[in-house]
This record gives sequence, C-alpha cells and structure tokens, in this order.
Amino acid sequence: MRTFGVEEELLIVDPDTGAPLALADALLSGRRLAADDAPENPHALETQDKTVYDDDELGLSAELKLEQIETQTRPCLQHSELLPQIRAGRLLADQAALKNGARVAALATSPLSSTTHTTPDPRYARMLERYGLTAQEQLTCGFHVHTFIESPDEGVAVLDRIRDKLAVLTALSANSPFWNGMPTGFESYRTQAWNRWPTSGPAGIYGTYSAYRRVVTRLLDSGVMLDEGMLYFDARLSRNHPTVEVRVADVCLRAEDAALIAVLVRAMVESASREWRDGVEPAPVPTVLLRMAAWQASSSGLGGELLDFGTFRPAPAVDVVRSLVDYLAPVLQEQGELSLARQGVEDIIARGTGSAEQRRVWDSVLEKSPPDDGGLAAVVSYAVGITMRGTSGLPEVDAAPELLRVRQS
Repeated sequence: MRTFGVEEELLIVDPDTGAPLALADALLSGRRLAADDAPENPHALETQDKTVYDDDELGLSAELKLEQIETQTRPCLQHSELLPQIRAGRLLADQAALKNGARVAALATSPLSSTTHTTPDPRYARMLERYGLTAQEQLTCGFHVHTFIESPDEGVAVLDRIRDKLAVLTALSANSPFWNGMPTGFESYRTQAWNRWPTSGPAGIYGTYSAYRRVVTRLLDSGVMLDEGMLYFDARLSRNHPTVEVRVADVCLRAEDAALIAVLVRAMVESASREWRDGVEPAPVPTVLLRMAAWQASSSGLGGELLDFGTFRPAPAVDVVRSLVDYLAPVLQEQGELSLARQGVEDIIARGTGSAEQRRVWDSVLEKSPPDDGGLAAVVSYAVGITMRGTSGLPEVDAAPELLRVRQS
C-alpha cells in the first residue's frame, strides 16, 4: 500500500465574535514562520530523497495569510493511522491558538468579513505586489493530499488519469458557502476565489515527465508566475516529496470526512497507476470541460447535479459520488477500505457537506431574532466545536494578553 499524508489549512478565529485573527506569527513563535511552496530541495522527487517526507513529527506552519495556520500529518499506511493524526494536528493548532486567546476552525472561507494580513515573508510580499487584489483577498483554506509515487514517470501517468475525476472531490468536501459576510450561492466558494490565480485549476494531459517539465518551464519563462511553487494546478507533482499532491478539496469541517477524501485520493492514484501499467490511455477530456465540471461542483456540491466523470453530462450528484466509489472499488477492496469508503460517502450524503451544516446553523439563527452579525458568529462557533470533535481533552491555558485578543490592524 502507498503511504499518504495530508495538509490542512485552518482559520484562526476570535472565539467570541468569530472574526479571523492575524495570529499565525504568535502561534508559531519559535518556528519557521513562512510556509514557502518554493522547493527546499528541487531534486527531491527525481532522486527519491524522502528525508522530509519521512519526518516523524506532526507539523505546523504559516501560509499566505496570518489568519490561517497549516497542519501536516506524517506519511501513513492506514486510515486508522491518518484520522488520529488529522485530529492531533487540529488539537496542536488549537492549543497554540488558545494560548493566544483564539481558536481554530476548519472553514474553507471566513463567514465574516475581515481585513487580511499577509505573512511577513519576502516571497509573499512579492506575491502581494504582483497579484494585487487576488493576493489581498486570498484567505482560503484548502486540503491537500500527498500520495507516494515510485517515480516522476508514474506521477505524470497518474496526473493524466485522475484529472477527469477530481471535481467529485470538490463536491464532497464543499465547506465554504459564505464570503465577506454574505452567502455566496456556492457550496465551495473557495474554489471560485482560488481559481483567480493564473496557474490554478485543471491541467491538460502531459504524456511524459519530460513533457510535464516542458510545461513547467514554459510557465516559468512566461514571467506570469513567480516560481515553481506557484504551480497551483488541481493536482501536481510535489517538489519536496516523492508524491502526487491533489489540491482540489476545501478543508473539511469534520476530520473523518478529511480522512475519507484522503482514502479516495490514494485509491485514485493506485487505480491510475495500474491503468498506466496496463496500457490504458487517459480519457481525452478537454481541459475546458474539466473547468465546467469544477465550476458545477463548486456551485452545487452534493445538493444538485454534477457532471458525470464518464459522460460529462449532468447527473444527480449522489449518483456521481457513488459511481466514483464503484470505480475505485477493486483497489479499495484490496486495501480493506471499501466498506469504510461506502459508509463515509453515505454519511456525508445523509448529513450534508460542511457547507450544508454551516447553512443549517445560519438558517436556525435567522429563524429567531437575528443578531447584528447576521448569525455568522454562531456559524463559526459551531465550526470550532465540530473541528475539534474527536480530539482529546484540551488543556487549561492562561488568559491571553489583551493585545493578542484584539489585534486586527
């Protein structure tokens, strides 16, 4: 079985108002502040140098905005290893937040409007200057799944063969119905905001690793993106680890949903690799059609129709999601995860995605006497509770200095 691990981006929020707090530097005191995507070891994949990937420690790091914190799990072989690590990462981040008068919430966008603050790092400063409002407003939290690959050639073969199925993961993980203090009409508005970057979204079929590298070189030569770390495609070869990195999902409100999506991604990678080795060509779906599938998944989540990944015609979302599990069933069965995957998908269908849960809380508040914030603080408070569900008891912490509680400028 392939090892897999995840990265979760979490919001740092005021426990009373629900507003984002720019406290990542305080949470990471004594740690490296910036989480550069730029490669520390540009030859890690080619040389199969797994030094970083095999780190035994859970990680915390900063991201583009000081209002968010990223957690990283270790590589795992089993769902039973991964889920506790996701919860442990959330607990680690929340403990650091509590010491500074804050909490963390697994929300892919902030329900409340807030001025954002860019992490003080030269690369991020360049991004802010180069990309203007796109960078200024980019307070979004994603969920990234890394799955081990044996070689760059295998990795590119996988990228070519999973691209037509990734939008289903966007629908399953949808957890961002609010933006700047208002409902968006989208289940995953993070997808809409994120896809403003010039190198985001689905990619074409590469065919070979050399062709993949030529595309990357052409993009760099264009001068539009600053460095290779800004290759923000829905899936890419990691530059620091021997993995395929799938990046389409919202951060999931529930840790168990995050672990489920990681299981599905690993099965997609293994299925794609087997197809490659068996000589099965990738489905020649035009990239523009993949954009339509991603937009539809962002718009409706599981509440309406998705573009079926076989026909790319509209079909009930729940049928498309179940079809994905059926497609992955041989690998999931071998790995002892088929029942888990089927039950996990049915749980999300029955309960609703994170977006559906957020809206239910919001609707419930609005049915009563709406508060000044329009009920969005209640949404954040609910999200904090669900984010931490399943973690061990939180330790007592001292009251935070008032400066850290109120800093917003």
